[in-house]
Amino acid sequence: MITTWADFQQAEPELAATVRARFEQYTHHVLATLRKDGSPRLTGLEAKFPLDELVLAMMPDSRKALDLRRDPRFSLLANPGEGTGMGGGDVRVSGRAVEVTDQETLDRFAKELGAPLPFHLFRLELTEVVRTSVEDDELVVRTWQPGRPVRTIRRT
Repeated sequence: MITTWADFQQAEPELAATVRARFEQYTHHVLATLRKDGSPRLTGLEAKFPLDELVLAMMPDSRKALDLRRDPRFSLLANPGEGTGMGGGDVRVSGRAVEVTDQETLDRFAKELGAPLPFHLFRLELTEVVRTSVEDDELVVRTWQPGRPVRTIRRT
């Protein structure tokens, strides 16, 4: 099952707010895509929430855009910040990136993002959201998947 950011936000507003805050805390994040041969590719990029959707905008014909056109599966890790304190926790979203090709929608997003066209724009459909944090000397992993409640695992 796949869902939009809005669906996730409606299903789990508290976790969605935490995840969004982590992505908005820093500009650059790490995107994992799959190359033609199936090996992983990690690249840096910005993740944005224009019009309350989680999207990725990329330069025309960038390797990561071509990867996602060929195989839309992705994982996006929020910038963990400086040092090793995991300030605010570690956040990752995974799913499928759907390219937006409708010119009217591209124009609307370009205006909202303040970015000139041309660029590739991908809406992210989520299959999993994970937040890992340290709370009271415990490692706490919260996992959400569409149609399921948040699952929490605690380890000392």
